[in-house]
Amino acid sequence: MNLDMAELQELSRAECLALLSTTPIGRVVFTERALPAVQVVNYMLDGDDVVFRTAAGSRLSDAARGTIVAFEADHFDPVTRRGWSVTAVGPARLVEEPAEVVRLARLPLAPWAPGHHDQLISIRAELVTGRRLS
Repeated sequence: MNLDMAELQELSRAECLALLSTTPIGRVVFTERALPAVQVVNYMLDGDDVVFRTAAGSRLSDAARGTIVAFEADHFDPVTRRGWSVTAVGPARLVEEPAEVVRLARLPLAPWAPGHHDQLISIRAELVTGRRLS
């Protein structure tokens, strides 16, 4: 496939959320000491919210206290040069309400990274954009 002939398609919010539900790995973009920082997480969607686990006192736990963050996930095939990228932007928060903690703890969301990940973080996807390269 000639890259010059590739088509770049903007995706709707519904298409973006559907794609986010198909891959388990994404990147959280946040601010740490007034500088941009990125951390890879495994996640799930809870409605339109991105949910992941982290350790208490971690960079992400500290960053997710009502601040605005970005979340990005993608999938690309280097052979066909096709794929997609979706970004969700919104406030991140530590999930603390007991009933919500119990409900979200039932999600099949087991951290891939070693260590104790006892905190749930939720990102409200207020602005969702995406593109598909085909």
